[in-house]
Amino acid sequence: MRTSKWVVASYVVIILIGIFAALPSAMPPSMLEKMPSWFRHQVTLGLDLQGGSHLVLEVDANALKTDRLRSLLDDARGALRKERIPVQSARVAGDAVVISIDDDNQRAQALDVLKKLAAPVSGIGFGAGTADIDVTTQQKQIRLVLTEAGIRDRIDAAIQQSLEIVRQRVDQVGVAEPTIQRVGSDRILVQLPGLQDPTRLRELLGSTAKMEFHMVATNVEPGQPLPPGVSMLPDAKTNQQYPIEDRVAISGERLTDARAGFNQTTQEPIVSFRFDSVGARQFAEITQANVGRPFAIVLDGKVLSAPVIREPITGGSGQISGSFTVEDTTVLSALLRAGALPAPLTVIEERTVGPDLGGDVIRMGLYTGVAGFLAVVVFMVLLYGSWGMIANFGLLLHLIMTIGGLAIIGATLTLPGIAGIILGIGFGVDANILINERIREESKKGISAFAALDHGFKRAFSTIVDANVTSLIVTALLFMFGSGPVRGFAVTMILGTCLSLFTAVAVVRVLMTAVVRRQKMKTIHIEPLVRFFPDHTSISFMNARFLGIGMSILLSLASIALFIKPGLNYGIDFKGGIQVEITTSQPADLASLRSTLSSLELGEVALQRIGGDNDVLIRVQRQDGGEAAQTAAVTKVKEAVSKLDPGVKFDRVDVVGPKVSGELAQSGVLAVVLSALAMLVYIWWRFEWNFALGAIATLILDTTKAVGFFALMGLDFNLTAIAALLTIIGYSVNDKVVVYDRMRENLRLFKKMPLRQIIDMSINQVFARCIYTSVAILLSILPMAIWGGSAVENFAIPMVFGVFIATSSSIFIAAPILLLLGDWWAKNHPQRVEGAPAKS
Repeated sequence: MRTSKWVVASYVVIILIGIFAALPSAMPPSMLEKMPSWFRHQVTLGLDLQGGSHLVLEVDANALKTDRLRSLLDDARGALRKERIPVQSARVAGDAVVISIDDDNQRAQALDVLKKLAAPVSGIGFGAGTADIDVTTQQKQIRLVLTEAGIRDRIDAAIQQSLEIVRQRVDQVGVAEPTIQRVGSDRILVQLPGLQDPTRLRELLGSTAKMEFHMVATNVEPGQPLPPGVSMLPDAKTNQQYPIEDRVAISGERLTDARAGFNQTTQEPIVSFRFDSVGARQFAEITQANVGRPFAIVLDGKVLSAPVIREPITGGSGQISGSFTVEDTTVLSALLRAGALPAPLTVIEERTVGPDLGGDVIRMGLYTGVAGFLAVVVFMVLLYGSWGMIANFGLLLHLIMTIGGLAIIGATLTLPGIAGIILGIGFGVDANILINERIREESKKGISAFAALDHGFKRAFSTIVDANVTSLIVTALLFMFGSGPVRGFAVTMILGTCLSLFTAVAVVRVLMTAVVRRQKMKTIHIEPLVRFFPDHTSISFMNARFLGIGMSILLSLASIALFIKPGLNYGIDFKGGIQVEITTSQPADLASLRSTLSSLELGEVALQRIGGDNDVLIRVQRQDGGEAAQTAAVTKVKEAVSKLDPGVKFDRVDVVGPKVSGELAQSGVLAVVLSALAMLVYIWWRFEWNFALGAIATLILDTTKAVGFFALMGLDFNLTAIAALLTIIGYSVNDKVVVYDRMRENLRLFKKMPLRQIIDMSINQVFARCIYTSVAILLSILPMAIWGGSAVENFAIPMVFGVFIATSSSIFIAAPILLLLGDWWAKNHPQRVEGAPAKS
């Protein structure tokens, strides 16, 4: 049993790359600054660890569609006017522009003219694409309808333009290292490390900044209907109404610069602006022709100011004033410099974490991670003595290479990601335990040391692969349907699962072989320092099969009852709303805080102490009025709390709109269902139909119990809870795969043995491994469950419960179900059983 030198060399190179990539993340900033720039690639910390704000913006597709229809109407009128084709009426009706022409010949001529307005947009594949509008005739009308391809193309162009404008606006306020990227077809993700109050930035990003200059109408009589071409627009500060001419005198696109400053005479904050050459000429012509008339400066449908033109302005510059604060002028000038958005952006999700909370989370993650790792290391030494140290070395490499892998792929480490690393250590132990237990079994047959190693690794390999594939199925689906920190958890789990195959199967094998060769061992003995179980057990597990299944069904029914009433404590991820974690300057007075927040008339407000006397969690129900109402409500809450306690700290603010919450709930349910189906298909393919049915039946029972646990404990059921639920499902199937693999092996070896006896024998053979693996995972996750705090309690605590449920169900539920299915098959198909004893 000799491993090629080239293979060993490749292992060494991979390990060195992993260690080298992980080094910058372990260095202090002072030392890292002295290193070359190409070496400074650290693991990026998520906002929940370093503090900052997370905003998700969505393009208003309806507004974009409305603007396109209006411009299409203007284009159609202009084209027909140019060809001198008379039109009875032209208007926007629903999702179409409708033009009425009575004369048939003129209508046919108009149809040809209007078809030229259609422009091709990129299609799928190698075709020429489709037109952005569809021009058809119906009776005496011509209809111009926006096609789906045209709308999609407009949204895509708007997103691309909005990305650049948002990037410019964020740069204007000086946020360090922002992350601005497209998410999906119509959304933009903005992550801003260190920014604790995104209120101003939210206004900055949500404003279209469509600036226009209009003349104020002077022919409006109070109490009389408005003349054609005139609309009433409110003042941006006072809501005073102005009669504004609809015709745009000068477009804001002609602006070349805008700066915040002060009026030299009154010292009030103002914004100075400058036009390009065309705009300067237009501005001069307008001011020359309208001396003595008010001139309105309009931003997003609101009048910023309406000064009277005293004299012609020929220099191409001007200023905007009107009861502004210094912050107002800074934001306004930044908006004008960056340009107007093609469509409004709505903030549909906002999450903010304070720096103090982020620092506490990092310390908690490090302490609980080290504690979990050390507990696993001690446990492995107690189980396997010096051989356990080799496994521990593999686990240490696994940990270092996981961090290095995260740095190489540029992944962001979040709090659930830390939980994923810790849990990955526990799952990595599973492979080592399988290998050591198999080698121990082979060595007791009296074969040589090298043969025991070879047989042990070969027999454990298929089980390890099957177990890890089931975990990868779950985490891959979690990555597909999750978002934010939950994706961070999925990335670390996927990376950890793949690396565990390398460290446990490849590296540990080379090390164990080297030890056997160096010490010239004839036989290999893997003995525990502390014997937790006898070497051989002969428990008749199937005698208790009806009791086990009955108890499991009873607990699942009770869990369903808990799910119905009192039900799950859905977090804002799934029901929307506002969640604010605060730290008061003095012990919190919940009564006065509740009274203050109730007076805001925001609906149901719940208060809950978390941690110490100064830590309070505020929950506000989802607001009517969509995403805009949500963001307005969080501003009210923060202002009211700050007024009550000026020294308050806002540790975390989460705002989830109704659209996002509905999508997250749908994605969570879909991830759970698809993961169960995918694992069913995999087990069916790798084993037999009865194994798959037994696994899925057990999985349903395990999942209902986990959901019942959430309802019983009143834990937040949010995205992190979905991650916990899927991890429990993955571990449950992982554990059953090990039991099933041994049953399949024994079915092939003992073809004449009754199925019940084979099942009992198989469970006894893997009983110690099941217990050892479960204990190792519990040791890795238990410190986080105990000391992790509210940030991870809805992940770590259910995981502890899930490990107990998964382990017990593998022994007392999955195997009995398999026996019942086997007995049923034998009873109904006796002729097949006689001819195929290997498949019961």
